[in-house]
Amino acid sequence: MAEPLRIALAGLGTVGAGVIRLLDTNAALLRARAGRELQVVAVSARDRDKDRGVDLSRFAWDDDMTAMAARDDVDVVVELVGGADGPALTLARGAIAAGKALVTANKAMIAHHGPALAEAAETAGTALKFEAAVAGGIPVVKALREGAAANAIERIYGILNGTSNYILSTMEATGADFADTLAEAQRQGFAEADPAFDIEGTDAAHKLAILAAIGFGSRVDFAGVDCEGIARIRAEDIARAETLGYVVRLIGMADVETGPDGTPALLQRVKPCLVPRGHPLAHVTGATNAVVAEGNFSGRLLFQGAGAGAGPTASAVVADLIDIARQTKEGGEIGAPFSIPSAEMAPMARAESGHRTGRTYLRFTVADRPGVLAELTAAMRDAGVSIESLIQQGRQEEGGEVLVAMVAHEGPERNVAHALELLRGSDSLTAPPLSMQILEG
Repeated sequence: MAEPLRIALAGLGTVGAGVIRLLDTNAALLRARAGRELQVVAVSARDRDKDRGVDLSRFAWDDDMTAMAARDDVDVVVELVGGADGPALTLARGAIAAGKALVTANKAMIAHHGPALAEAAETAGTALKFEAAVAGGIPVVKALREGAAANAIERIYGILNGTSNYILSTMEATGADFADTLAEAQRQGFAEADPAFDIEGTDAAHKLAILAAIGFGSRVDFAGVDCEGIARIRAEDIARAETLGYVVRLIGMADVETGPDGTPALLQRVKPCLVPRGHPLAHVTGATNAVVAEGNFSGRLLFQGAGAGAGPTASAVVADLIDIARQTKEGGEIGAPFSIPSAEMAPMARAESGHRTGRTYLRFTVADRPGVLAELTAAMRDAGVSIESLIQQGRQEEGGEVLVAMVAHEGPERNVAHALELLRGSDSLTAPPLSMQILEG
């Protein structure tokens, strides 16, 4: 059997400890599948004395993880430190410069620096793997790069953040409002003490930018993701959606269109949407991720599973290690980290969305007084928005707020934006309007 694949592991949090536990538990199986032993030789973390529930005494400990990455007895570096910049990026650059393969679960780093790291890895002739950076244990990166490689990918979309999905599906099941559900999610460990990256859509946007680059062969463009989170969703929105035959989910979506000058343009957005109850994504509940890729020959492909956690994420990290062990053992080509070589990953212009057509859910919080409904419908009329249905919630108290929910017929998105602009500053509105697109297909 070939020499062991020697691993340096930086970051010994939940996932790092999970990687060691998985390597120990499945050692014989992994050795058979990789054709060689996967052997951790060195580790690094901030706290040397912390009990992580695994035996670290067998490994060399290096307080300087960048120096650890340059060790002569290391073939591959696993980065589980986190953060788009700082120590994680320094480690990644140092490992690649030293000719080491790099495996990372760091979605923020790949979303911000993926093209540069990919170019460096290709120049160095070493591997850059990041399966664990997108959707935890779901092998969607490998599926797009390899399994669907024969297809022109037409659209990628899905539920890319487990925390937001847990909150929305719990609101749906319990009728509780957002703030109460978030607090419970934090108590249960499904949400961080500072949940901003999750509930504001940033985490999902990182993942979407990576998937779009792989699926469409474009350069990673995190800045081009139009992002809106779920903090403004109310229990009443969930209830209205149910009445209309929908559920509310935070959806990341990307596709490519031909721009006015004939060049491709990329649309990327993360926004709460109404999903028809018959759609597969409507049945994804709890802290689960699901990704849909539509290929021109394969049709719709659905990937679903745990999007985070020690076990699923460690599974993805070790799957990357097996790939590297096989490739280097057999002397094969390492391959481009994304779907095509980095030099061929051209930036794409940001697609305009105003001309796109669809149906839209709109919710207005208004003062309970005569004439308000007429003002809303007049704005819709003047902007060319046709109302399909309208629900006005009964007044809670005399002179209090009233919720008006409406669904607009299919029409250009710019018309809805124009209607909301016409209502900007109206003293009839007691809170900013909420709009959510209805996912079709």
